[in-house]
This record gives sequence, C-alpha cells and structure tokens, in this order.
Amino acid sequence: MPALTTGVGHEPGLYELLAALPSKLKPHANHSEESNFLQGMFEEKSLHSLFRIHERLQHYEESKPTPVLNNAASLCTQLSEELQGESATREVNELLKLLAKPHLKSLLSVHDVVAQKSYEPELPPMPEDFNDDEDSVKIIRLVKNKEPLGATIKQDDFTGAILVARIMKGGAADRSGLIHVGDELKEVNGIPVDDKKPEEIIRILAQSQGAITFKVVPGVKEDVLIKEPKMFVKALFDYDPKDDKAIPCQEAGLAFKRGSILQIMSQDDATWWQAKHEGDANPRAGLIPSKQFQERRLALRSPAAILPIHRSSLRRSHDVAVDCEDADFISGSRLVGFRRSFRLSRKDKKTNKSMYECKKSAIYDTADVPTYEEVTKYQRQDGAKHRLVILVGPTGVGLNELKRKLLISDPQHFSVTIPHTTRPKKNLENDGVEYHFISKHLFETDIHNNKFIEFGEYKGNYYGTSLDSIRSVLSKNKVCLLDVQPHTLKHLRTAEFKPFVVFVKPPTIERLRLTRINAKVISGKDDKGSAKTFTEDDFQEMLATARTMENQYGHLFEKVIVNDNLSEAFGELRAALKKVELDTQWVPVSWTHS
Repeated sequence: MPALTTGVGHEPGLYELLAALPSKLKPHANHSEESNFLQGMFEEKSLHSLFRIHERLQHYEESKPTPVLNNAASLCTQLSEELQGESATREVNELLKLLAKPHLKSLLSVHDVVAQKSYEPELPPMPEDFNDDEDSVKIIRLVKNKEPLGATIKQDDFTGAILVARIMKGGAADRSGLIHVGDELKEVNGIPVDDKKPEEIIRILAQSQGAITFKVVPGVKEDVLIKEPKMFVKALFDYDPKDDKAIPCQEAGLAFKRGSILQIMSQDDATWWQAKHEGDANPRAGLIPSKQFQERRLALRSPAAILPIHRSSLRRSHDVAVDCEDADFISGSRLVGFRRSFRLSRKDKKTNKSMYECKKSAIYDTADVPTYEEVTKYQRQDGAKHRLVILVGPTGVGLNELKRKLLISDPQHFSVTIPHTTRPKKNLENDGVEYHFISKHLFETDIHNNKFIEFGEYKGNYYGTSLDSIRSVLSKNKVCLLDVQPHTLKHLRTAEFKPFVVFVKPPTIERLRLTRINAKVISGKDDKGSAKTFTEDDFQEMLATARTMENQYGHLFEKVIVNDNLSEAFGELRAALKKVELDTQWVPVSWTHS
C-alpha cells in the first residue's frame, strides 16, 4: 500500500489517517468479505468520533493546561467589597450589579471547584487475582509528593478493621475525591493490613514514595454534601501540635501563634476542627483543637486561669505605688495639667472599681477563657467615627509620655477624655477642662447607673472616667486616647467603640537602669504628689506587672510596643494608628453584625 502523505513538514494525526484509509483501499479492493469489513469499519462514524476524542485528549496532555487561579469566587467578593468604598459612578454600579448576579457567582464557584480538583493519576487496571466473591472494593492510586496525603486512620474497637478516620480539607486525598471517611483499608501497595496496627501502616506510608495504591471497601457515603460557610477566627493562644498528647495525629496538626488568623475548613468533628492560616496558598488544612475542647482543657488544667484579675490581685503582683493625679514616668518634672488617667495609691485602702459586674457582661466568658474569636474584615469608612485607642501598660512605662507626644503631634486629630471628680475646684481650674466637677450625690447616682468605666475614692473624693466622656471625643471626629486597667478591656470591646488596644511594655531591666536613670515617677506618699527617682524595686515591680498583664490579657492586645527608646516607640505607635485608620483589619464579627 503506498505511503500516506498530507503535505511537506506535516505529521498526520490518527484521525487524518483514518479518514484517508477508505480512499486508499479502493484501488486495491477485490470486494472480498475482508475488504468489505475493513471498508465498513473505517467508515464507521462512531470510530471517527472516537479518534477525534483521542486527538483532543492528546492535545490536552501535551499542552497541560492549568487554571490561572483557583479562587475566582473569593476574588469576586473581595472586588465587590472594595468597589463599595469607591465613588458610585455608572460603570462601578453596573459592575457591582453584574458581580452580584447569582448566575455569575455560581459559574465562578463551579470554576473554583474544577480548578482545585486533581484529576490525575488514572486508576490502575484491576488485579488479575481479584476475587469476585469479595466485598465491593475500590483500587485507588494516589501520588505522594512532599506533602502528606491528608488523611488519618483508626482501628475499630470491635471489629479491628482499619478505617479512614478523617480527610483533611484541601489535602491530596481530599482533592482526589476517591477516599472518604468510613472507608475500610484492606491493602497498601499490595500489603494486607488486616493484622497490622495503625502505627505500622503509618510507617509503611512514610517509607513509600511516588504512587501509592490502596485497596479499600467503601463506607457509607452521604449523597448530599453540605458546603460549610467561610469562617475566620483569631487565635487567642499559642498552639504546637508536637506538644499536644491528645491530638489524634501530630503530623496532621496545624501550629499557630496567638493573634494568628485561621480559616476554619471543617467542624465535622466536635473535638478537632480543620483549619489553615488565612492567606496560605497551600490548600491543605490541619487539625486544631475545637473551641469547646480547648475551653474544657483550660478549665481542667487551671481553674484559676478563668477567674477575673481584680485590682487587688494586681497589687499583690507588685503594682507600683502612685496617686490618682498622674501615674507615668516623666523626664524631669511633673506635667502640670496633663492628668487623664487615674490610678489609686497602694497606700490608699479603697480600690478602684470597674463599672461592670461579672453577670452584666455578655462577653465575660469568651474574654476570660481565651481560645478563638470569630472575626471578619473591617475598614473604617470616610465620615465614620474613629476606633477608640486604648493604651495599656504598667505604671512608669511611659503611657502619658506617648499620649502627650501624640497630642502635640496633631491636637486637631487626637484628644483625651476629661475625668469626673467630687473634689472642690482649685484656683485657675475650669469645669470641663481639667475635670468635670460634680456633687458626690450625682457621682454615686452615675455609679449606680453604670456610667463609669473606672472609678475610685481617694481622700474622701471620687474620681472616675465615664463612657460619655469617650463618646464626647469620638463625636468630634477625633481619635480618643485612653489608658485603663486591663481588666476593663473586655467591657470596652463593643461595636460602639471598636477599640484598638496597644500594650506598652518595658524593656529589659538592664535597659531600664540605663534609660530611666534621670527619669522620675509620681509618688503618692504625700499630699503634694512629689516626683521621685526610680528605684530598683520600681523596675522589678514594673516588669512583674507587665508579665501579669501580658499573661492574663495578652489575647486582647492588638499591638505590642516595647518602650526602650521613647522616640522610636512613638514612631511605631504613630505608624500603627495610621494603619488602623487606612487599612483593613480583622475585628470580632459582633462589631460589624450588631
């Protein structure tokens, strides 16, 4: 038979060869039964279609197309959110309507599902020694690269069978769609596992490279798959699965630090959630303790840890003796007229109090048992009130100095609250400037009505900071700077104030000795409130109080600044507050959905 040609330099495809065969056969046909059979077979339309499909698949394999991205739906949502803040032009409104259409959202969702799914490798041929009498089985081959397979196994307590315990979201097993929770494992790479412990099977898998073949008996598979909504949480504690003896599989655990933003991928297991770090390109999830499980562990481990820390316990933790006039270290002398925080002297027998009782705080439990807090993205819109800025730190660390520098840097933008007092007004003092001067009866009425954040009594006079004084500053479109005792933070973390909490901590004791050698702190030992130089005991108490604050309330701090050098600390604080005003932050969902 003469050779087939389709042109110089052109490699004929199988379909072209098939189409040309009938015409090439005619000159040599003898109309025998064999030639008629070949003629009919090569002209069969179904065979032509099959060859066309083969060539398309071959072209697909050679080009190896990959999706440009696999998160088109989330990008669509993010784009819509960003466009909301833009000027409402006709083009923007038209694009927003288009992005909001359910058909487009469904199309993008389907695109992401297809883009994230792995369609290789193909199933191997059925073994020759397959037993027809055996239960229905699946032969599954997965390619093991550097990443784990993303599945855990367990042994049934009654039957001894090896079962798939969980599938990690986004892992190789999950992406394949071939293995499901409840499947019974029969063989791994041809090795029976009926008589093996889960630990032995793990070792076999660990030593295997490349393609791994599983023989499984399918478990009961749910017909309807419920897609869980996206949920993000802020971790309020450090976690390392290597230190957790309760985790079912340490290799499958996800480590994180306090303040990490985690995307919860599955809550099917009430004890162990599946999660990944927000923004992580790796789609595979890891195991973390669930909120309920972690709360139980904390309660059992240290019941005292979930009790509130009151002023009296801080005093036992070496709180510094200061009076209610001015409480932070100053360079040289007292800042006359700059009294914005009140802290009672250790010498005084009456402690300051929070405006709330435990039973009156709706978020009391979640604030004092630090596990996870559900969060969402938030960005302040033009014209909206600023977030309340709260500075927390031990006495002498420099809170008032930082506030003073902020006020001087932009007095039209930053402001502080004006406290209330029942003491008589002094010469040159003005009501509503240094203090709001009110009667003792009115002050006690306001206490009863929970109008004060903090209040206390000193030498027969009340002093306090009210909620209305915060609202007054914020209503003027200014940033309100406030420093309070840390146990009041949970009461100020509301949708109304959306506080940004900055913890100012001291440097090492060596640096304290070097940098505070000429500084002074206000003493509450006499009526004049004279300044005194720092002592070694002051430094020790400052560090001890800082440790207490960070251990008990660190999960509420959004920014930590070490005040080693005042100018550098101020620059860091100023930059952080700028980002709060301009950038998107993660905040509790209750602040945006209330």
